[in-house]
Amino acid sequence: MKINSKYTGLEVAIIGIACRFPGAANGNEYWNNLANGVESVEFLSDEELTELGVDHKTISDNHFIRSRVVVKDKNLFDFSFFDYSPSEALLLNPAHKLFHLCAWEALEDAGYNPDHVKGLISLYAGGGDDLNWKAWSMLKNRSEGIDGYTLQLINNKDYLGSLISYKLNLKGPSFSVNTACSTSLVAVNLACKSLLLGETNIALAGGVYVSTQKQKGYFYQEGLIFSSDGHCRAFDKGASGTISGEGAGIVVLKRLTDALKDGDHIYAIIKGTAINNDGNRKVGFTAPSVEGQVECIRKAMIFGKVEPETITYIEAHGTGTRLGDPIEVEALNIAFNRNTHQHCALGSVKTNIGHLDTAAGVAGLIKAALALKHKQIPPSLHFKE
Repeated sequence: MKINSKYTGLEVAIIGIACRFPGAANGNEYWNNLANGVESVEFLSDEELTELGVDHKTISDNHFIRSRVVVKDKNLFDFSFFDYSPSEALLLNPAHKLFHLCAWEALEDAGYNPDHVKGLISLYAGGGDDLNWKAWSMLKNRSEGIDGYTLQLINNKDYLGSLISYKLNLKGPSFSVNTACSTSLVAVNLACKSLLLGETNIALAGGVYVSTQKQKGYFYQEGLIFSSDGHCRAFDKGASGTISGEGAGIVVLKRLTDALKDGDHIYAIIKGTAINNDGNRKVGFTAPSVEGQVECIRKAMIFGKVEPETITYIEAHGTGTRLGDPIEVEALNIAFNRNTHQHCALGSVKTNIGHLDTAAGVAGLIKAALALKHKQIPPSLHFKE
């Protein structure tokens, strides 16, 4: 198929999607929640908190926020399908389980079986460390009889990519990535580069974050990143912080020229990506900087040959913090040349599902891709002023 002249030849198509997010077991449920403005945050009752072991003094404290944002059924896993023994499946980290499922479902959504693909399939992925699960699984393994080396292999975040590539017979490059909350988008960036360099024919990219501790609320502390009321109010005057969520998401990527030639279903097209680092141009290690974000945004637009005036929606990081949101908006204004005539919508999926840590970026990317597919910008919640 002939490529339209508006393309540069460096575009990458999103041809498959899979996810497990709070309130959503798949992409369709995720989109329905987004389109209908659903906030997938639970607020626990006194009885529920008591059952979780929270004492009465804590429950009655005005600074205790009784919210949680969780993925349901995160321990359900068809171990035989992925060739695990029952003992291995019991000790396999829930984050790894979710990512196995999403990897296979993403390939299904794209219409590809790894055993029947002639070219190379790659995987770029990242997840968080989990000392809690490592400690529990080591104690539990006293009765399960798995050797310590195998236990390490199936629970180490650094083996996530290569472990799933082994289980799914993916023969392209396999990377485990960790750059904190940018992990899953850095994975997408690396996947796009690998495709454009010809290292692979199809690439899976994404991230996962799951808490294996009982989630039973948190204490609000002034100056930290978590909100004072259990809601994330991105870009709102009353914003007081973010909320911690969990989930997993994967996109399947292919060079646009190949996707068109092969008749693949295309959710969206990635025109360009860019990554950088702030160095010490910021007030603290976890803070963002205006200069670093401006440079990265402009680099992506230059790579994709995209003019700022043609962009009509930004899916932002949008944590709802008093430090981060103004910096992000200022960086966008500078990158958009402070154009006062062109309007661009701004949103953050964190208002729906919280901050998913190593899976945060791909949750926003999937939202943006689905918005293009459905030709609708879903609401960003809790914004008043």
